[in-house]
Amino acid sequence: MNAKADKNPTVDAFFRKAKTWRDEMEKFRTIVLSCGLTEELKWGKPCYTFQESNIVILQGFKEFCALLFAKGALLKDPKNILEKPGESTQAARRIPFTDVREIVKMEPVLKAYIREAIAAEKAGLKVEFKKNPEPVPEELQNRLDETPAFKTAFEALTPGRQRAYILYFSAAKQSKTREARVEKCRPQILKGKGLDD
Repeated sequence: MNAKADKNPTVDAFFRKAKTWRDEMEKFRTIVLSCGLTEELKWGKPCYTFQESNIVILQGFKEFCALLFAKGALLKDPKNILEKPGESTQAARRIPFTDVREIVKMEPVLKAYIREAIAAEKAGLKVEFKKNPEPVPEELQNRLDETPAFKTAFEALTPGRQRAYILYFSAAKQSKTREARVEKCRPQILKGKGLDD
């Protein structure tokens, strides 16, 4: 599995423009490409795929950069280095870094995790998602009950998109704010789009 993959010109452009974490991201890139993944630019970030399935994404934040595993919940994590990017995250896990030396030191471990992620993809393993583990806010449920087309459109969204909307609507403290959010997002939901699409 050491077949080195080709660099993607759109990702080259991303690295040329990068203002922070450039050395760290370049090191991530070298490691990931040495594992034979296909390099793409998705969501404005370098994304590495195996047979068109997302395996890892390079992320840069203010305080750190990270190697995010799209289905990290499936990994065994013997070094206990994977973390959830957010409290509500079900599938993704990331490994944060603040220095290129840390990445160099962890290279064998990172390659092992990437190979495990590829093996999970080859085996067809899926993350078991909890379907709407959060309660549907009353304001959204009322609108779904009143409007069959809206209910059909909402149910046609992926579980992750449904969940993002539910979390967004539920975050509002007042009922009138939740109602306003549902109304504001209605056109987007009817078009089959997620909250951030």
